[in-house]
Amino acid sequence: MPTLAAYVLITPARNEAEFIEGTIKSVVAQTVRPVKWVIVSDGSTDSTNDIVSRYAAEHTWIELIRMPERQERHFAGKVNAFKAGHARVAGLDYDAIGNLDGDVTFEADYFEFLLNKLSENSKLGVVGTPFREGSYQYDFRFVSIEHVSGQVQFFRRQCFEDIGGYIPRKIGGVDLVAVTSARMKGWQTRTFLEKPYFHHRKMGTATQTRLLVPFKVGRSDYLLGSHPVWECVRCVYQAMRQPILLNGMLRLAGFFWAMVRYREKQVPADFIEFRRKEQMQRLRKFVKWPSQPVKQASLEAIGAVKDQPGRQ
Repeated sequence: MPTLAAYVLITPARNEAEFIEGTIKSVVAQTVRPVKWVIVSDGSTDSTNDIVSRYAAEHTWIELIRMPERQERHFAGKVNAFKAGHARVAGLDYDAIGNLDGDVTFEADYFEFLLNKLSENSKLGVVGTPFREGSYQYDFRFVSIEHVSGQVQFFRRQCFEDIGGYIPRKIGGVDLVAVTSARMKGWQTRTFLEKPYFHHRKMGTATQTRLLVPFKVGRSDYLLGSHPVWECVRCVYQAMRQPILLNGMLRLAGFFWAMVRYREKQVPADFIEFRRKEQMQRLRKFVKWPSQPVKQASLEAIGAVKDQPGRQ
């Protein structure tokens, strides 16, 4: 049993009937179960509520909150749903808090594994693992192991409180800002490669068509302070992957479209400075050691995992 054994989970879910039962089964099977799991149905119009209600009746530590349906769908709505769930665990005694999407599955010891990582290092504020999604490879030359994907972000409670929780942003990037803010506060953040989970919905397609995803990711990168040099290098890299040229070109177009239109940055100046410094440090390492982005054993451990667009 890990030293830090008490944790809570919050899942904002909107029309996740296709996948959420798999997520629930994964959590129910955990070797260390959460003190509380609040699933916030964010105006779902499918059978999400019925599925969650059935499991909540069987497990008292699962709670369903229903929020009213809203016409506009954006990332700020997801954060507001998370906040509603966070309010329900405010009086509980716990060591860690997890933001868990409703379209993922994982091994039975997944959260015990994450708790152990937090227990082993008191400086760790946010932990997670890579996700498998299709046949794409998660490339650690451009997505640092210090970044933790938003589908499952596991925070030490003190760290989550230090950063003020998630900040609503319609453009997205909520998970990136949270993890980067944690490092700005002096916390360590880490993705551990050896225990990936499965993400069952292709990233970004819940709110937009696939062709719009890279363009909007590029625009979001600009608004969240990404360095132009970093963005160009990453887009050139992505242009060499399938579909050839399209994703990289669309992403770069989104970035420079926001730039020429003088779109206002969505993060403060100190955040931009910190993020760009990290990006350029990583770029210098990449240029110096282009053939050694990550140990082969690590790549074999995670298998074929998607290279996340829109991340660090």
